[in-house]
Amino acid sequence: MVPTMQLRVAFQYLSLIAMLFAISGKQTFADLKIDFNRDVRPILSDKCLACHGADAKHVEGGLRLDQFDTAVATLESGERAIVPTNPESSALIRRIRLADDDELRMPPVRSHKNLSSSEIQILELWISQGAEYKKHWAFIPPIRPTIASIGEKAWGVNAIDALVLTKLKSEGLTPSPEASRATLIRRASLDLTGLPPTLAEVESFENDPAPTNNAVGRVIDRLLESPRYAERMTMWWLDGARYADSNGFQSDDQRYMHGWRDWVLNAFRKNMPFDQFTIEQIAGDLLPDATVDQKIATGFNRNNRQNSEGGLIAEEWRVEGVIDRVEATSSVWMALTIGCARCHDHKYDPISQKEMYQFFSYFNNVPESGVASPGNTAPLIRTPRPQDEAKLAELEFAVATAELKQKELESKMLPSAEAWARDVGSKLIERGSSWRIINGDLKSSGGSKFIAQADGSYKVMGCVLGRPRFKQAPTAPRVKQVAGLKLMFNRS
Repeated sequence: MVPTMQLRVAFQYLSLIAMLFAISGKQTFADLKIDFNRDVRPILSDKCLACHGADAKHVEGGLRLDQFDTAVATLESGERAIVPTNPESSALIRRIRLADDDELRMPPVRSHKNLSSSEIQILELWISQGAEYKKHWAFIPPIRPTIASIGEKAWGVNAIDALVLTKLKSEGLTPSPEASRATLIRRASLDLTGLPPTLAEVESFENDPAPTNNAVGRVIDRLLESPRYAERMTMWWLDGARYADSNGFQSDDQRYMHGWRDWVLNAFRKNMPFDQFTIEQIAGDLLPDATVDQKIATGFNRNNRQNSEGGLIAEEWRVEGVIDRVEATSSVWMALTIGCARCHDHKYDPISQKEMYQFFSYFNNVPESGVASPGNTAPLIRTPRPQDEAKLAELEFAVATAELKQKELESKMLPSAEAWARDVGSKLIERGSSWRIINGDLKSSGGSKFIAQADGSYKVMGCVLGRPRFKQAPTAPRVKQVAGLKLMFNRS
């Protein structure tokens, strides 16, 4: 899987390419509106902020380019790196334009970070447009766009269509013809359920006498009510939550996480409110009187990899599990790739290394070693299927009843056993003329040792292979203790 950071960088450069090669042919480079987060931040992060960023230990020349106030401030040299609306007066532009062999060129030649001509143009255009800085995109509240009138009655029926049409017009394009009903239902079915429509569904839709917009609406409603829609939506969530029924490392042995998967699926089917969906997955077990379902929900935090490699360090993999939870939680709920701050302040997202480990502390108390064991690792809870609950309750009641009966019988049997032992012991002692305590060196063909005790009995030591054969047969005794009495049994 391609890492999230690489995907983001690739998307940014694809956006840049699309911007530079506008297909309308009517837009010049100077006419383009530069967006700081989309166009400028990636350039600064990649080429400049290692020396002119937030890390106080690596700020060269007293210049920070990650903030507007510091970027436009007057430096010790008397120059200003950025002069909004005036690229020619901006030291930043002058320095990046210098030849490669000039020692004052930025970035320095030794850094091997060259700015392309298009990147220089973007920085020049950005400064000429006012050098606007923006907060990280994740912290900018979305603004509902102004919806222009569609204008073309023969195309489009809603606000989304209006936005699409506005973009098409800006690029000098015209809408495509309306798709056939067979195409429409195929697109809707694949998008909402991940499955193609059946032949019967296609025929029903094609034969629906209602206007296409109304017929499409009914198809959409049916698909949204389908269990397949919940499965389709669940699939994306499971991917983000790194779900797998295996350990995900080394031999990748099997483990059982499908109980959590089913919880997510049921949450989508029931249209669970998102705040409840969030709370139960992150901390369902901490809720007052948490139900089994709420505890299962926290399986989100148990999807981390487990390692069964020989010689591994348990504490190392416990920490790896905590890091994994931090990365998953931040990316899924916060749209932030906090994991990069494990080693350094983040280059793209506004997260310091200190903040990353503050977040780490919330997950640093799960009693899990990170060392894989067959099946699932502790801590565990039993998660029977609903149809098995009644049978399990019946069996548990039967076991509890049998244990009580056993204790009752044991309490009655013990006095009788003690009385029997006393009786047998006294009778054996009375018949002592036919029993004698032997003296001598006993040996075992199996290698065991017989150690004589003060009371005349023998203590047997060592590993006995098979039944011992005594050298002093047939009068050699077998020693047995009954109710505190050491008795000598004649082998005959």
